[in-house]
Amino acid sequence: MRENQTVTTTTRLKEAVALHQLGHLAQAKAIYISLLDEDSANADAWHLLGMVAYQEKNYPLASDHIHKAIAINPKIAGYYSNLGLVLRELGQFEAALANFQKSLSIRPGVAETYNNQGNVYAATQRYKEAIESFDLAIRSNPEFASAHYNRGNTLLRIRKLSAAIASYDKAIGLKPDYHQAFDNRGIAFKETAQYAKAVADHDQAIRIKPDYVEAHYNRALALTELKDLESAAVSFQNALSLDAGYPFLAGAQLHNAMQLCSWQGLHEGLKSLQDPVRQSRPVTTPFVVTGLLDEPALHREVAQIYIQTRFPQSDVLGPIPARTPSQKIRIGYYSADFRNHAIAYLIAEMLEKHDKDVFEIYAFKLNPGPPDETSQRIFAAVSQVIDLSDKSDRSAAQLSRALNIDIAIDLGGHTVDSRTGIFAHRCAPVQVNYLGFPGTLGAPYYDYILADATVIPEDQRQHYVEKVVYLPHCYQPNDSQRKISQRIFSRSEVGLPEQVFVFCCFNNGYKILPATFDGWMRILQAVEGSVLWLLDHNPVATRNLQREAQARGIGANRLIFAARMPLADHLARHRLADLFIDTLPYNAHTTASDALWAGLPVLTCMGTSFAARVAGSLLLAIDLPELITHSQAGFEARAIELARDPTELNGIKSKLLAHRETSPLFDAELFARHIEAAYGTMQSRQHIGLSPENFAVSPRLTKPFLQK
Repeated sequence: MRENQTVTTTTRLKEAVALHQLGHLAQAKAIYISLLDEDSANADAWHLLGMVAYQEKNYPLASDHIHKAIAINPKIAGYYSNLGLVLRELGQFEAALANFQKSLSIRPGVAETYNNQGNVYAATQRYKEAIESFDLAIRSNPEFASAHYNRGNTLLRIRKLSAAIASYDKAIGLKPDYHQAFDNRGIAFKETAQYAKAVADHDQAIRIKPDYVEAHYNRALALTELKDLESAAVSFQNALSLDAGYPFLAGAQLHNAMQLCSWQGLHEGLKSLQDPVRQSRPVTTPFVVTGLLDEPALHREVAQIYIQTRFPQSDVLGPIPARTPSQKIRIGYYSADFRNHAIAYLIAEMLEKHDKDVFEIYAFKLNPGPPDETSQRIFAAVSQVIDLSDKSDRSAAQLSRALNIDIAIDLGGHTVDSRTGIFAHRCAPVQVNYLGFPGTLGAPYYDYILADATVIPEDQRQHYVEKVVYLPHCYQPNDSQRKISQRIFSRSEVGLPEQVFVFCCFNNGYKILPATFDGWMRILQAVEGSVLWLLDHNPVATRNLQREAQARGIGANRLIFAARMPLADHLARHRLADLFIDTLPYNAHTTASDALWAGLPVLTCMGTSFAARVAGSLLLAIDLPELITHSQAGFEARAIELARDPTELNGIKSKLLAHRETSPLFDAELFARHIEAAYGTMQSRQHIGLSPENFAVSPRLTKPFLQK
């Protein structure tokens, strides 16, 4: 009788397992429960019931059931291995690892267990152990495609990009329909600037799985790098049609449209960002909203959501031990833009003017790009250049700690190729948000933001997670050695008509909002024969702007588009314009400095957020407050007034040229002293155990900062 009962139990268990494997969880569960009703010591039934709960994402119940199976029969390796999977989902990583190791002690050499163990090591940033586990899985089963894939994912995370690509190659060779491997290999190709290969891999992932939203999104990002914004727009739209709530997709799609000056549906697009942000959903990166909405409170919300989603604070490395102050303060500047780039143009002379008797300056480069004249100049100005391009965020932070960097300056913030993860690991006792991103980074691990009283008024400080350090005059450094070509351009050779008033704006196309463009067209309407000189960003944007002008009653020929050219020549051609008219809410920043350095007045409208007040800060620093307006109507009226009054405009130009040589804006020596004083105060507070706090640097400081 018992033998028949055992046969019946075994048969029913096999039937349940077959249903379970076919995905009929409810039917399988019913049989497991009935078996346990008959025999509560049936370890296999408890274990399999636990796996049903695991698949139903009821992880606490799954853990409870599998623990009961182990209590009944502690000698089954699979029980421990599957319990490890459950504990991983519960965030109990050490317990998960202990169970994988117990499983392997009972049944060594199981590739799946090594693979699962590797995934937990990777999730806890123990990348060396993760790769060792995947290698053991592959040694046990060389044809285990998932282990090669997961090995590639880990190598990608620690920026061993060539090795990651090789692992993905293996996975794809073993499993030619491995769409995730194609997609992630595409990401690795993008990170190594092999953009065409990246697109090809994303295309293959989509061919295998047409509804794979990640591949459509990543394809769009790779196409953006290839400057194929039209094709990127199609991929963004395809991704949205599959999953409108995919993280950061809506913002990326809207930013791409703004780069094309394609404004159809903009109002609805903005609403699709604002409402989810207020529900704490990750729909956009901070950079996107900075250019679209003049709302500092929203900017902070977006930044905090972004940080929590992508770069939460990591305590893996532990706190930085207290140090004895070194003879010199060690400053680390971290940037992907030590090259011919706006940030590098701004900081070059400041780095040269740093007091090397008091400060030791390190340049941490975040990408491996080829040298150019700007990078050579910057690297000659610092004590040491450290290449972090092939290091993981944690390794980069460890290296920074080993070098005893006192103050780490993030020059990128939430911009392209920045490495916020380095700062999430706390790479220095003091960490500073500066220059690259005009707003809060939203992270608790940035101690300070360097600003001035114009870009962050006191009544706006609540919108910044960092403590605000107020530099005198203007927060932005400038290079008084910037060369302006001696080439004399004629209007005809750049396509400008003779004897007309030339308004210009050389800001990026994504900064041109319909409201800004409406104002520009009203200005052109009021100033007979005038033209607007813009940068030629891409053919689609040019066509769209011409069409938008015609829709507002302005001939397309009154928009003139300037081709890209070397910086020195670009600065020289500014002389052909009469007045630079700004954008809102994202002002001219480096482009405003360029214009002022070239002797071209900049008319701005000052908003509320950091990005909307930068041009105003520059103008106040060079003592041209008469070029600052505070409303759209005032901006338009002032532009028309200056165009109609050549005497006043010429007077402003003369004043600009005189102040260019004497004002603080282009005094790199003075600026270096002021920023060094800020660093000195940060360092002093940290050494005596004081928390970061808002403070201002005195404008009367004229001597080099000396350590006490």
